[in-house]
Amino acid sequence: MLPAVDSLVPEWLVVPDDPNDLADGVWPSSARRNADGVLDVAGVSATALAQTYGTPLLVLDEDEARGRARRFRTAFERAAAEHNTTAQVYYAGKAFLCTTVARWVVDEGLRVDVCTGGELAVALAAGVAPGTIGFHGNNKSVVELERAVEVGVGTIIVDSAIEIERLAAITARLDVRQRVLVRVISGVHAETHDFLATAHEDQKFGFPFAEAETAVARIRELPGLEFAGLHCHIGSQIFGVAGFRESASRVLDLHTTLLEGGAVPQLNLGGGFGIAYTRVDDPTPIDELAAGIVAAVAEGCAARGISVPALSFEPGRAIIGTAGVTIYEVGTTKDVTVESGQDRRYVSVDGGMSDNARPALYGAQYSARLASRAGTGAPQLSRVVGKHCESGDIVVDHEYLPNDLAPGDLLAVPATGAYCVSLASNYNHVPRPPVVAVRKGNSTVIVHGETIDDLLARDAGIDGASGSARHQ
Repeated sequence: MLPAVDSLVPEWLVVPDDPNDLADGVWPSSARRNADGVLDVAGVSATALAQTYGTPLLVLDEDEARGRARRFRTAFERAAAEHNTTAQVYYAGKAFLCTTVARWVVDEGLRVDVCTGGELAVALAAGVAPGTIGFHGNNKSVVELERAVEVGVGTIIVDSAIEIERLAAITARLDVRQRVLVRVISGVHAETHDFLATAHEDQKFGFPFAEAETAVARIRELPGLEFAGLHCHIGSQIFGVAGFRESASRVLDLHTTLLEGGAVPQLNLGGGFGIAYTRVDDPTPIDELAAGIVAAVAEGCAARGISVPALSFEPGRAIIGTAGVTIYEVGTTKDVTVESGQDRRYVSVDGGMSDNARPALYGAQYSARLASRAGTGAPQLSRVVGKHCESGDIVVDHEYLPNDLAPGDLLAVPATGAYCVSLASNYNHVPRPPVVAVRKGNSTVIVHGETIDDLLARDAGIDGASGSARHQ
């Protein structure tokens, strides 16, 4: 067994007593090994899923997703009621959106947050009531805004002075009134990757406080717009409530100032709640998050002598992330000697950065386990890599896997429900994988996988011949 301290190994990674174990909180609560040592999710084995649908394959545990959605709603509603206000929870569709997932979260009492015309189309196709949709985005086109207003989207979160004027023209033309929130920059930095910290001043989202006052004044004088309140989002993959507490305090200063000119009925504090990707991640329990954040707002309002506004929140990853497990097939393994004779095993799988871009984009850390059997070998320091022609095509940067892992084995990566499908690409002309929902021993395709023919169908140079016909 390798020593626990190694120059190739980050401090947080320790040699496991059992390289087949499934860390609590990282995997769906239904994940376990069956009598044959095969990984099961919601009563469906990884081997059966791979045989039926192929690999790579994203597996979503429906009950895990629904349960987390339900817990978020009840936790925030309960916390809000304790402070004599209300709370609405929107599912942040950018994490992963398809019609089936949209229906799951709506069934559990959530609203839906979208940020493009495409996401809006998916939500509407799922039957989501337009009045329960929030529409984000820093560059919504006129066409997207017109569609949102026409269908009766409940809230549009405005992000620039230009967008306010666009909406004013659209509502005047359609003779309707549109409810809007103003997104502001609180200046609170989430303790996370720079690209994920969305509340610092030098970034594309929202209004600085001084400009927000001008924006609200303009909205209030436009007959087609209804100012409904403020919105702020401080980042992603955040543990604890300290950042939310500080951001809420700053936004409440602006909120109090704006009350001098009229009502400010709502405060939306966004999302960004973190999940566990590795066994050392320690996300804040949902009930604790809700109680702490709502209490911070209530305390801030009491200190300013104002009523607590209606509150809104937008979890995405925290609902769908842990519900997802990606299954790959191992193609090759290779031991590489580096740094004073120490070894690392490279495990190549049949997917990679085309189905999970987060490690390449953000340096995100993931876990992995042998899924088609229980390994019998000792833990081996390993790096799971994809099949793409990029040295940065890393799926799991640091992990201990059994040293008897071999080509043909299945490997499972947990916590892939959020942002993997959303960020998926066809890099190197690799088709995007299917998404399968599992529940009580059954599996159902909810997003079809692509084929080579699908990719070739977009190529205008094929002159009408199918890809399969051209390549026979």
